[in-house]
Amino acid sequence: MRVFVTVGSTQFDPLVAASISTPILHALRSRGYTNISVQCGNFKSVSDLVLPSGAETTNSVKDGVNVEAWRFKPTLQEEYELADLIISHAGSGTILDVLRMGKALIVVPNPTLLHNHQAELAEALAARGHLYASTIPDLPRVIESMDAGKLVPFPALDGSRFQAVLDEEMGYL
Repeated sequence: MRVFVTVGSTQFDPLVAASISTPILHALRSRGYTNISVQCGNFKSVSDLVLPSGAETTNSVKDGVNVEAWRFKPTLQEEYELADLIISHAGSGTILDVLRMGKALIVVPNPTLLHNHQAELAEALAARGHLYASTIPDLPRVIESMDAGKLVPFPALDGSRFQAVLDEEMGYL
């Protein structure tokens, strides 16, 4: 089984570093995950994750898990499709993309962002049962205890609602 970790276009070094830490890799392996792909963005290299100068990707095995890391790709669609579990920063675009695909999702808000809007979004969607929200220290426990089968499917996009609001605002109704 495969995990995809993404920090989007932001720099969220604590999530990148945690995703390849022994406690999280052990939690993932205990749940049957054998591969992890980490989109690390502008992460500053540490001993466990080094992208050589000019390199776009690196592969290794750590704690029995195959680890692939890379900075950016033009689209994350293929990564979402291949993943059985996605662990992400709590960016609204990423959350909506993943929830619309019906994938298991754990979001980890970046507490250093202004007004901590990511935490508010993550908590609201977790309260509705659409995803799991976590902090970095609590991530191993969330991985071990999550039940993807209990997640509530996210409602499908209904474009007609936007059209109705737009028509009303423009005076067409």
